[in-house]
Amino acid sequence: MPRAAIISNPSKDGIRRLREAVAHAERRQGFAPSLWIDTSADDPGVGQAREAVEAGVSLVVAAGGDGTVRAVASGLRGTGVPLGIVPAGTGNLFARNLQLPVGDLADAVVVAFSGVDRAVDVVVAEVERADGSEEAFASLVVAGVGIDAAMIQKTNPTLKRRFGWLAYVDGGFRALPASAPFHLNYRLDGAHPRRARASSVLIANLGSLPGNIELIPDAEYDDGKLDVALLQPRSVFGWFFVWWKVGWENVVMRRSRLGRRIVERSGGRTEIVYLRGREITVEMPDGPEEFEVDGDGFGEIVRARFRVEPAALIVRAAE
Repeated sequence: MPRAAIISNPSKDGIRRLREAVAHAERRQGFAPSLWIDTSADDPGVGQAREAVEAGVSLVVAAGGDGTVRAVASGLRGTGVPLGIVPAGTGNLFARNLQLPVGDLADAVVVAFSGVDRAVDVVVAEVERADGSEEAFASLVVAGVGIDAAMIQKTNPTLKRRFGWLAYVDGGFRALPASAPFHLNYRLDGAHPRRARASSVLIANLGSLPGNIELIPDAEYDDGKLDVALLQPRSVFGWFFVWWKVGWENVVMRRSRLGRRIVERSGGRTEIVYLRGREITVEMPDGPEEFEVDGDGFGEIVRARFRVEPAALIVRAAE
């Protein structure tokens, strides 16, 4: 009989309901009783995923938010063992982009056990800190350097628990005055280095964010490419044009042929510059900047190399 491993935070609400839903799915799909592995403060899922693979399971289910899913995916990438997702976090961005059930634990468990396997890309970030130490991270959603990472660092955990992703708005307002634009040198796919000045550099595996925001409308999690957005508002007022683009042009205008034609003929503004490739290296010559991956802050860095691993992860989807 096939066997699944369930990786979850035992302190989260809903564990009893999760166990009941899993037991029901096991019976219906002919699975043996699942292997339950708890996450910890020191390891949110990477080691647990590797433990599950070594145990010979045929499915690993991550129950948690984007951070837990990212950590479990990091341990699973390249193994061929499918990842099922039971969304239980603040944004659940990866689950939403996969159109998985969000807010319905039982339905999410059903999809995890009986859904269709899909191959998706993983973005790997190899970063260097000011002291010369190096670290690697896997990203399924968006990694960033600059004001987006500062926003996450300043987000109030209590507000996040109570109001979900809306708490990031408060963090953004508090981060904006203290986050000055910075210089960066970047090299895309081995081309000649280029220099820019930006408030944030975002490396995306997908394009849709909560609140009807299309950060990068053409980004796809299975196209073998990474998408880069350089946010370059020239003033505080310039942030209005950033939000105009991601909240109006990308969401409304680009959904019709006429709207796309209007946007293209207008020439566009330069507050956001889009790039696409398989690898990009970013250096901050003036000093370290805040860094985040999939909604979690990981301190300051001075250099990063982002590369895509096409079809590196198998995910259970509804269709």
